[in-house]
Amino acid sequence: MVTLGLLVALTGCSRAALYAVTTDAGDAGADAARASSGCATAALASGDTTRTVQVGAQARTYVLHLPPPYDGQAPAPLVVDFHGIGLSGAAERTMSPYPAQLDPAGVVMAFPDGTKGPAGTAWNVGPCCVAGVDDVAFTRALVADVAATACIDLDRLYAVGVLTGGGMAHYLGCHAADLFAGVAPAAFDLLAENVADCVPPRAITEVAFRGTADPRVPYDGGASSLIPTMPVTFLGAVDTFDTWAGIDGCTGTPSSADANGCSRYANCRDGVEVVLCTKQGGGDDPGDPAVAWPVLMRHPL
Repeated sequence: MVTLGLLVALTGCSRAALYAVTTDAGDAGADAARASSGCATAALASGDTTRTVQVGAQARTYVLHLPPPYDGQAPAPLVVDFHGIGLSGAAERTMSPYPAQLDPAGVVMAFPDGTKGPAGTAWNVGPCCVAGVDDVAFTRALVADVAATACIDLDRLYAVGVLTGGGMAHYLGCHAADLFAGVAPAAFDLLAENVADCVPPRAITEVAFRGTADPRVPYDGGASSLIPTMPVTFLGAVDTFDTWAGIDGCTGTPSSADANGCSRYANCRDGVEVVLCTKQGGGDDPGDPAVAWPVLMRHPL
């Protein structure tokens, strides 16, 4: 397999310039990038900046992360990474394992800030965990702002997150599959209270990470009072896996777990994949981008 790093060394071209024809995931010959309007603006310097977007009457913030290889010469993928309850985009930027994995490939990232709920900053994913806030609208506004600011491949937008941030990634898979090509939630499941509303307009790749010893989101599912005023019922890791398979029109049975504990449905509508990676004894781990990213990158919008 020829990687971006090898092509950079052989040709002297930037990673961004080569991105449209090959990726580190090995999908040479990928479709040409659908460039955002930010590709026509002057390239921004790499680093982190806090930006504000207006969503109705509310000003919302996020951290925009442009990795060192980013030079604005060609459209880059965008990964939106949602924090867990009580945290912030800045905290997720520091704690997330994704930047270290994705920076070398020039992937742009955004780390949104949730709003205050009963248990701290969180996301509205239906019956939990913040009321009266449209976080799907916020996410759409965030993506539009990044796309106007940086050079983004609009066919390669992905959402990841941990705990309630993982819940938000699931929720976007249900309610923003027209925007995101794939999602990779960790330490959260679909909720029995709103799974009937999960009717995406297209099949969407989903890679879930779950630990069998998660103290807050039981692997087998069930009723939870994680937030006492907003009780929910988790479907459980395996039921969530199978539910996504049904939503995506997958047929047959999933594969046996591989060395990373990942089982997958591969015979799904439009060629998408549904994957469950289980860590025996694991808790609320944020997932493994070395596993998630190659899967996500196989699937543009």
